[in-house]
Amino acid sequence: MSINRVVISGNLTRDPELRATPSGTSVLALGIAVNDRRKNQETGQWEDVPNFFDVTIFGARADALSRFLSKGSKVAIEGRLRWHQWENPQGEKRSKVDIIADEIEFLSSRDGAAPAYSAPDAATSGPDLGDEIPF
Repeated sequence: MSINRVVISGNLTRDPELRATPSGTSVLALGIAVNDRRKNQETGQWEDVPNFFDVTIFGARADALSRFLSKGSKVAIEGRLRWHQWENPQGEKRSKVDIIADEIEFLSSRDGAAPAYSAPDAATSGPDLGDEIPF
């Protein structure tokens, strides 16, 4: 049995790039920076060290997300890893691992602020059953 799942959160490093395959499938390419905490051996201080990943989204979701995401957006991504290998013009083999996103959650609003959450008030949260248990 193999498991290939990844969940990360971070900030987009560039504006999304939307394109289409020859068959018409939409493809959205993103870059994301995810911080890792490491102790600096010289100073003894903890530092944030960024890791950079390429993310790909396919289909109708790619079209929709391209309108709402931009450089700096904070997002959480759930998906799977996909390894690619190619040969550059000099004949050298290259490879990289991309994240193929299945789910994306916005962690900041369009203006960059964190999304606000307020609990529903009692008047709109559902019927008042008092002490009755409905089962």
